[in-house]
Amino acid sequence: MNFLLKNLTILGESSTTNILIQDGIIQAIGPDISAENAEEKEFNGAIVSSGWMDADVQVGDPGLEHREDLSSAAKAAAAGGFTAFACQPNTQPVLQSKSEILYIKNNSQALIVDVYPIGALSHNCEGKEITEVVDMHHAGAIGFSDGKRSIQHSGLMLRALQYVKTVDGIVINRPLDAAINGEGQIHEGYVSTTLGIKGSPSLAEEMMIQRDLYLTAYAESKLLIAGVSTAKGVELIRQAKAEGVQVKASVAVLNLLFDESSLSTFNSNLKVKPYLRSKEDQEALWAGLKDGTIDMIISNHFPLEEEAKKLEFSYAKFGAIGLETAFAALHSQLNGRMSSEALIQKLATGVRQVFGLPIPKIAVGEKANITIADPSDIWTFKRQNILSKSKNTPFINALFKGRVLGVVNGIRTHFN
Repeated sequence: MNFLLKNLTILGESSTTNILIQDGIIQAIGPDISAENAEEKEFNGAIVSSGWMDADVQVGDPGLEHREDLSSAAKAAAAGGFTAFACQPNTQPVLQSKSEILYIKNNSQALIVDVYPIGALSHNCEGKEITEVVDMHHAGAIGFSDGKRSIQHSGLMLRALQYVKTVDGIVINRPLDAAINGEGQIHEGYVSTTLGIKGSPSLAEEMMIQRDLYLTAYAESKLLIAGVSTAKGVELIRQAKAEGVQVKASVAVLNLLFDESSLSTFNSNLKVKPYLRSKEDQEALWAGLKDGTIDMIISNHFPLEEEAKKLEFSYAKFGAIGLETAFAALHSQLNGRMSSEALIQKLATGVRQVFGLPIPKIAVGEKANITIADPSDIWTFKRQNILSKSKNTPFINALFKGRVLGVVNGIRTHFN
């Protein structure tokens, strides 16, 4: 279908314009465009940018499709403004060989979003034996990680950093030292003490960040620290970048929006990793995002069935969905920390820059790969809005300011 999208403000520009899309290609951009046989859509000055991408999505396919499959994840992503996402390897079986990578690539070709698999760094994500990184790279893996499991073995981490250099790849690690963390349920601090819940010290994250930075510098390789959550962690990354270490970092949406005090009501949908830490940590994350120490925002989308969440807090599993609410929730709480345009820019370009992927252009002759969002739209997120198979979110009935209106990715479209 052909579309004439009217009265849009291209990110970074001041005046509104129209965009004509025919057969998935941008045919014309300008204030005075008319077209027969094109469906017209009015957007009243909403912002249009390159399509957004998320780098941290847990899809249950293969093996855990009751939580999320590729199709439902794609629908949730499109509703949240994403035209691409990278999926974690923690499936059953694990994405650890050429076969599993091709399974994801082949079964996502018809979806509205582009799906990029992340290959497992170790067999079965157990942190013991390194996988065939080169084969997975050639099959389409854009990075290598054990996903939600942190790499505990320093020797394996070093070998992985050295190995990925052969394909100019990047190692992704979620920093959490298991020996220090123990059975931590929430951040170790005032709230964990008053509630009598086992806490996770910030040191558990910071020790592993420091280790990984040393190893990356030694190997002269590339590292993505996934989901930094502590102020000291941000400072360590900032210092390493200044010293020339090839390190990137991401921050999860919920860590920008909540601190440990939010857990005083035992809301299991806020029981997540990375842990929600102190108010001071939260402000440091915003500062790191603003000054470029943190390169990108991740949804940390982790779908779980109700039976895994509706339990006593200490027994509930870690994780929350986030694709559909990432922009709206963040935009609603910007509070002057950054502009709407700066937030959208982070979502549109940050991930692709880290992984060396081309950034879609809004230009005549280019494939349409765009996201449309209205920063002024006030709306309520309802359970019936959720397109994910799982409903484990803290945002049901939340009032948001800022809404995704639609995405176009070639000939495929989704309008909210």
